[in-house]
Amino acid sequence: MEKEKNRGSRLLYLVPLLGTFFYIAYILAATQDVVYTDYIRLINSYLPDVWNPAKFFVPDILTRMPVNYLERIINVVFFHYSTTFDMILGAVSMGAAGLVLALYCRDRKTGPACFLAAMVFFFSLNKWEMITNGTGWCHFLAFAGFYWHYLLWDRVWGRQINGIKGEKENAQDRRERRLLMVLPWLITLGTAGPYCGAYTAVLVLIYGGCFLLDWKEKKRPDFRHLIYGACGVIPMILYLISNSFAVTEHAGATGRSIAQVLGDNFMLFPKFLIKSLASMVMGEEVLMDFLARLDKGMALCYLLGLAVLLAYILSIYWQIRLKLYRQSIFPLMLIFWGGLNHLLVLAARWIFENSDYGMSSRYALQYQVGILGIILTFGLARKAAGRWFTQAAKVISLLLVCIILGGNLYTTGKELDKASDRKAYAANIEQVALNYRQESDEELETWLQYHHGPEKIRHALEILEEQKWNIFGGE
Repeated sequence: MEKEKNRGSRLLYLVPLLGTFFYIAYILAATQDVVYTDYIRLINSYLPDVWNPAKFFVPDILTRMPVNYLERIINVVFFHYSTTFDMILGAVSMGAAGLVLALYCRDRKTGPACFLAAMVFFFSLNKWEMITNGTGWCHFLAFAGFYWHYLLWDRVWGRQINGIKGEKENAQDRRERRLLMVLPWLITLGTAGPYCGAYTAVLVLIYGGCFLLDWKEKKRPDFRHLIYGACGVIPMILYLISNSFAVTEHAGATGRSIAQVLGDNFMLFPKFLIKSLASMVMGEEVLMDFLARLDKGMALCYLLGLAVLLAYILSIYWQIRLKLYRQSIFPLMLIFWGGLNHLLVLAARWIFENSDYGMSSRYALQYQVGILGIILTFGLARKAAGRWFTQAAKVISLLLVCIILGGNLYTTGKELDKASDRKAYAANIEQVALNYRQESDEELETWLQYHHGPEKIRHALEILEEQKWNIFGGE
């Protein structure tokens, strides 16, 4: 019996490993080792002297994800500033986050169907844009940290609700409670960057809710919840102070006020949110191609978005109706986190006055956490309710999960088909970059996807050429 249990655990860990290899294979099939887009800004800001402390100790240091400084040194010294190295780091970090989910499914015995559904969705190519842009590798690392922190609280909360059994469990509880106080400082100030807002908000919301629930049941307050909350908020405040010194670039923003925008298009916000929800079923490019073939306008897009919204509502219903948050708080944290990310992207991107903007693949990493919470909630609900309440509720829940998984499998298949085309496109970028001295300003900005001045593109490529890095490395 013990051997079968150990074998099952090993198979559980194998799935995130396979997902990591899948991402790496996709990176090699769909990309070239060439700088473009955000790399131009990074090169101009930090290269060639990556050892210069003046480039590290800057007023807005905490907005620049300090873990990048160490990684940049390693990349330059050993890999001559390879974008492929960055992308593979992102895939490995995504695998680490997947491992956290596997640990959760093992701890809570969610069952193989729920686990596999979560993993299929987790390693979808709905976030291809981030996977193929190496500058975002540290975001994947940050999300692994977020998942780990939330998993730790799930374990601590479970022991707090059910009681501690034995000295070994008591020692583990003490260790994990110390980690709850340390992790926000490391994650928020070291690697999270702009993503720390939603992460911290969920911590405050959940710690506050658990504090009140625990106080109500035990008739005495447990102020450790407030300490954990403070350890999450203080690093966030430090980040915001640092962020006040940052200079941001927004290409394409209209500059109009929110009143002007909504006065002309009061449906912008609802459309933005519904379309962003729909992107969790199909990726933007795949969905738009699909809609174009159907010739049905955006009707299907809105239906998919409403289906995802229904899944959110139903999962919250199960959480409240069955009090699943007492059994495990982790899925509810993911649901709150995903919903909050949709709102935060809207708050940050309405300035472009384009309701399609929230569908971009670059936001899938943020949005997908809510869907994972939904899948895990449905799994726990089925387990907790036995035969469930009604056959209709069971059918609706399963149908919603199937729609989401089916759309993501379709997206992944289409993105795999496009891999060779993306690689060919990247090869064209490389040729333009190699020929940067002769190319026109328009060609440089178009191909390298950086619209903040061709002189910045040329300066960045000059740095690489002088150092013989990246595409100028030769044999």
